[in-house]
Amino acid sequence: MGRFFDYAVNTGKYNMEFDEHLLNESISKSIKTPILRFYGWFPACVSLGRNQKDNIDYSFCKSEDIDVVRRITGGRALLHDNELTYSFVCPVDFLELGQSVISSYKEISKALILGMNKIGIDINFPVSKNVKSSPQYCMSLSTGADLSYNQKKIIGSAQVRKMGYILQHGSILIDVNFDLIKKLFHETANAGEITFLNEIDNSIKLEELIYALKLGFELNFNQKFVN
Repeated sequence: MGRFFDYAVNTGKYNMEFDEHLLNESISKSIKTPILRFYGWFPACVSLGRNQKDNIDYSFCKSEDIDVVRRITGGRALLHDNELTYSFVCPVDFLELGQSVISSYKEISKALILGMNKIGIDINFPVSKNVKSSPQYCMSLSTGADLSYNQKKIIGSAQVRKMGYILQHGSILIDVNFDLIKKLFHETANAGEITFLNEIDNSIKLEELIYALKLGFELNFNQKFVN
C-alpha cells in the first residue's frame, strides 16, 4: 500500500524541500512502498534544474511576485503557475525496469497516461524531434520522458536517483501565460508545440484531474495509495 499526500498549495521553496524530504525519508527508513503527492504553487515560481546555469532576471521576478528555487532534479527552468504538479518516490527495484533511467521514466509516466485517459484525454510519448537550439524554458524541449497530446507537450517530468531510490516529479499544464514566459526566459514558447488542459477541455475541474491521476497510479502499479 502506497502513501498519498493530497493536493495542497505551497511556496516553491516548501514544495522542493518537501519532495527532497520524502526522498530522504524513504532512504533513511528503507521504505519499500511508493509515495504519491499532488501540489500547486503560490506565488508563481521558477524552478531551476539541479545543474542549470542561473540566468534568471531576479528584479523582474520580484516585480511580478515570482519566486525562484532550485530543484534537486535535473532539466531546464520551468515556470510553475497554473499547473498541477505530481511527485512520485519509490525504490529503484519497485519498478520492473528501474535500473534504466528512460524505462523508469516511461513506467511512471504510464500512470499519467492511464489517469488522463480516465478524463477522456489521450496522451502519449512524443515523437523525437531534432532540436536546433538549446531552449532555457523546459517545456520548449520534448524528450522521450515527456508526454504529449496530439504531439504537443502537456507534461514535463524530471528525475533524480539517490542510494537506490527515485524521485520523479512533473508539471501538468492547466494553462500557459506565453507572454510571461517570453519576458522571463527571453524566448518565445511555441504554442504549436505546447498545449494545456484548458485548451483541450476547460470543463475539467482540478479535483476531477487529481482523482483520475491518482486512479491511474493505482492501476499502473496495482497499488492502493492512502493518506
